[in-house]
Amino acid sequence: MPSYLHDDSLYLNYIDEDDSPNLNISSNNPLPFLPTLHLYSPPPLLPMPFKIGHKRSRNQESNSVNTSKKLRFRDHIRNFKKKFKEEDLLEETEVEEEDEDAAAGMQLVKLLISCAEAVACRDREQATNLLSLLRANAMVLGSSFQRVASCFVQGLTDRLTLVQPLGAITCITPSPALSEKEDALSLVYELCPYIQFGHFIANTSILEAFEGETLVHILDLGMTMSLPHGHQWRNLLNSLASKATPPPLRIRITGIGPSSDRLEKIGEELVIYAKTLGINLEFFSVNVNLENLSIEQLKINDNEVLVVNSILQLHCVVKESRGALNSVLQMIHELSPRVFVLVEQDSSHNGPFFLGRFMEALHYYSAIFDSIDVVLPKYDTKRAKMEQFYFAEEIKNIVSCEGPARVERHERVDQWRRRMSRAGFQVAPLKMVTEVKQWLTKKTACAGYTIAEEKGSLVLGWKLKSIVAASCWKC
Repeated sequence: MPSYLHDDSLYLNYIDEDDSPNLNISSNNPLPFLPTLHLYSPPPLLPMPFKIGHKRSRNQESNSVNTSKKLRFRDHIRNFKKKFKEEDLLEETEVEEEDEDAAAGMQLVKLLISCAEAVACRDREQATNLLSLLRANAMVLGSSFQRVASCFVQGLTDRLTLVQPLGAITCITPSPALSEKEDALSLVYELCPYIQFGHFIANTSILEAFEGETLVHILDLGMTMSLPHGHQWRNLLNSLASKATPPPLRIRITGIGPSSDRLEKIGEELVIYAKTLGINLEFFSVNVNLENLSIEQLKINDNEVLVVNSILQLHCVVKESRGALNSVLQMIHELSPRVFVLVEQDSSHNGPFFLGRFMEALHYYSAIFDSIDVVLPKYDTKRAKMEQFYFAEEIKNIVSCEGPARVERHERVDQWRRRMSRAGFQVAPLKMVTEVKQWLTKKTACAGYTIAEEKGSLVLGWKLKSIVAASCWKC
């Protein structure tokens, strides 16, 4: 049996079982029923609440005022009193519906945490029973928390297969096809501001580094998960073409990633697009994982200005030994880039205990799913694609995988700050809060997004929950 399944018994020692979450419903707390790292005993399944419609009774209809007759003063008074009573009843109904939603969320949270505890303790019978209850209530097209719960149910189901006895029939949730993943990533880029936030800050920093230079080289780690069409660099080329000063004589982009065909396709599109703008662009791809990358593969020229760009990529190199990431950072430091832009998810999904990671991920992705609610209607297929083919894949990796298979090892910005400092980098404070806020206002009209400055880094959040952090570094 895998040894990591025994470690959560230590984590349980830190749980205060007497505490209960505070149902503080406010605009800054979109999911108030989520507790903070507390576990609960498995609750009995209660019927999930449903929306209560406000209907008029027959008596109300029969007693309605006949407007064709002349109304006396006391009739007006009676009608006003009746109207106020109906409005008060409607407000009470809305409050009751909010309470019912909170109760439903609380019930689902208890089931999820109890199921995670059962899986961590290798209690197959209890976990199987709880998963059955969860599947009946965690709906893909339900509320934002029901939808995020459905993704965690998939992850817990896959993790449970790790504790099945030898010879048992198991089934891992199938992964979506590559085309579905690409479509989902494109939708996340288009409809959510998180990736574009990183691109905007990175391009602004890179343009500043390129000012007055003739030969420049961009080293792109992962090419934003091979996002189709190279949107980040199209925007950069547009900015260079629109400036009063001429663009550099030559721009080189080296894309690094395991899929050379996808990178080459993106590169060909970028070269053609650059020609339409009158810009000389060269593109090269290096088909290798970051941990196996060497300086010799990059073909760096001494007479060119080098910048390094990493968008949601370096966390995949974090391993238990920490050696792989340290080697990559040391290699980049040897290249002495003028700017190293780092954008990462700002959450702690790489802790030593499964239950701690589970709760962190539950808070994090609940905020993301809540933010999607204000962008797309309930039954929109675009939303289902984003949630099930992109975010669900991240959730399943965090919840169900261990060892080398777990690549979604997100860490907080302060942890990245310590790592970068140990590797010899110095933070270059991002002094563009006003510009980023203006960009965000143009990008989305949603009031729930926040921009915060944290020790030189900029953090994009949803209702006080940090989602993505961007930082800039120099040697």
